[in-house]
Amino acid sequence: MSNYKLLLISLIFCLGCKNETIVKEESKPNIIFLLTDDQRWDALGIAGNTIIKTPNLDHLASQGQFYTNAYVTTSICMVSRASILSGQYQSRHGINGFHTSFTKEAFDNTYPMILRKNGYRTGFIGKFGVGNPKNQPKKSFDYWEGTPLHQPNYENKDANGNFIHYTDLVSQKIDTFLHKTNQQPFCLSVSFKSPHSQDGDDRQFIPNPKYSNLYKDDSIPQPKTADPKYWQSFPNFFRTDENIARARWKLRFETPEKYQESVKNYYRLITGVDDAVEKLRKTLKSKNLDKNTIIIFMGDNGFYLGEHGLAGKWFGHEESIRVPLIIYDPRNPSEIHKTDKIGLNIDIAPTILGFAGIKQPTVMQGINLLDFDTEKNNKREDFFYGHTFLGSPKLPKIEGVVSTTTKYMKFIESGYEELYDLTNDPNETKNLAKDATYKNLLEKQRNRYNVLKHKVK
Repeated sequence: MSNYKLLLISLIFCLGCKNETIVKEESKPNIIFLLTDDQRWDALGIAGNTIIKTPNLDHLASQGQFYTNAYVTTSICMVSRASILSGQYQSRHGINGFHTSFTKEAFDNTYPMILRKNGYRTGFIGKFGVGNPKNQPKKSFDYWEGTPLHQPNYENKDANGNFIHYTDLVSQKIDTFLHKTNQQPFCLSVSFKSPHSQDGDDRQFIPNPKYSNLYKDDSIPQPKTADPKYWQSFPNFFRTDENIARARWKLRFETPEKYQESVKNYYRLITGVDDAVEKLRKTLKSKNLDKNTIIIFMGDNGFYLGEHGLAGKWFGHEESIRVPLIIYDPRNPSEIHKTDKIGLNIDIAPTILGFAGIKQPTVMQGINLLDFDTEKNNKREDFFYGHTFLGSPKLPKIEGVVSTTTKYMKFIESGYEELYDLTNDPNETKNLAKDATYKNLLEKQRNRYNVLKHKVK
């Protein structure tokens, strides 16, 4: 055989090796997890909201999977964020206060740390929201741009002393991280402050001034359950001005003027995040990362916009516990873009590990949503909900069982029960717990509650 032929064969063989190497490198996808703070499930155009403008998130959902029944297992930031990181219910991870941090052993079993051990470059940007800020795990990430505050401020100044809104600041830091990428696969976790209120500020919701004219000419309809009779229907232990959800309702929604201003600013904050998502996707494309980068988008809990005479979250209504969830994988285009299967915050960690081809540790209680159609994971029909932070009278403790058709809630300090038929009463206007017609259903839900309460430990 001539030297020329040998050289040609060698070149072809080497090219084949090179292509094989590229395939192996690309087999580990990049993963970006985006978290909003206090965004309810219907604060997206794709969810049927005809007023809010979220074209980029809507487009992302139309290219991936949009979960119409996504929930959190506890509706408060520090607990939900701990559940997202660990894949565990509060009853297992044990974080039920603003100053309780992960132990080192527990944090080693969170999805960012497991990915880092398996060769991923990890980054975190925004509000960490778990534990005392002085104990934040800065050194555990390859890139850290978390805030040292429990709750960051919307109004900031950049390095040149110019005004910058926190959403834009987060967006800049995303850009910085992406421009430092190399051949190593990465996982970037981003936590926006939006659309959370600015606690202690009379303005409550503070969007970027550039959105001040957005929604100006819109009139936001008040929800059906904003009628005072629904607040009056609560039992005495709940219906008190000491209830934080009622106190914040007075700040934000007590008058028609306050309602319009608060909801429009809430929407403006979300539109700001939507624009940040557009910028993120443009950067991915410019860096040739778009075809191998998975994007997951979720809210850390829901949010009352005056329903039942309440503001905030915490309790068991859909407005409080239901959140947006989008999973976009450019490598596997989906023909079905909406799913009504139940997705939970505790599923995020197992799902991210699944994308990376890593087996989830046994301590995780969520499921890999990629395996939803397997025999193991296709039987979730309901889940346990529990919120036990603080207690009465400020935040009465509540636990229960939620499905897409029925909801059972029990205020555990008083024993007061709620039962709702979500199929016929999606706004939860009629408590059926004392209706004799539903006696058997009530007993069934009580039994299911006791089973799940034990199971989630």
